Amino acid sequence: MTGPTDTQRAVTEEQWRDARLIWDYHQMHHELRPAGVAIGLGSHDLGVATTTAELYRAGLFPALVFTGGNSPTTAARFPRGEAVHYREHALSLGVPDEAILLEPNAANTGHNITYSRQVLADAGINPATVLLVSKPYMERRSYATARKLWPEVDVRCASEPLELDDYVKSIGDEKLVLDMLVGDLQRVIEYPKLGFAIEQDVPEDVHAAYEALLTAGFTSRLITP
Repeated sequence: MTGPTDTQRAVTEEQWRDARLIWDYHQMHHELRPAGVAIGLGSHDLGVATTTAELYRAGLFPALVFTGGNSPTTAARFPRGEAVHYREHALSLGVPDEAILLEPNAANTGHNITYSRQVLADAGINPATVLLVSKPYMERRSYATARKLWPEVDVRCASEPLELDDYVKSIGDEKLVLDMLVGDLQRVIEYPKLGFAIEQDVPEDVHAAYEALLTAGFTSRLITP
């Protein structure tokens, strides 16, 4: 398998191999099973709303929350807010309005979980199982965050079933995607130290890939620990 195209050779084959290791690590590979509710985590990626709608129509859950306000990376794409645009898209795909709850204020993943939990409680919904739907490379971080902030529920993760190459093509900027893979892995590593998430084991080959991409300059999405 090759990386995206001859016109996009800024990323070397070795860097693509490293990126695929991290991409695969970020996904939890959970078996899909029925859940009490789904939470679609807001981002720049409308595929989250599409996937949530498809899973609803497949009968995996009876209700869902779309959560997310705006961020500098989504304000232009979703001027009314991530959750609002996600809801509109899901309605266009046949999800009934009464199945959708809206959480329009979250500014980070911790907010996504805690605010959605409150929206559900306000609606009289106290699920034992929750399906988190996110960008593919955000599964592990969202899982670790939910397990920290909502430990009493059984959390499973899902995302749009895309290979890395296809995801890069859908975004149109390979360096940005690799920056985001690296940035999310940094958060998986650092957030437990800050009390934001539970710790996740990072295999040696994944950590080596992460260090290599850091050294190569894929750093625009890093936080200051």
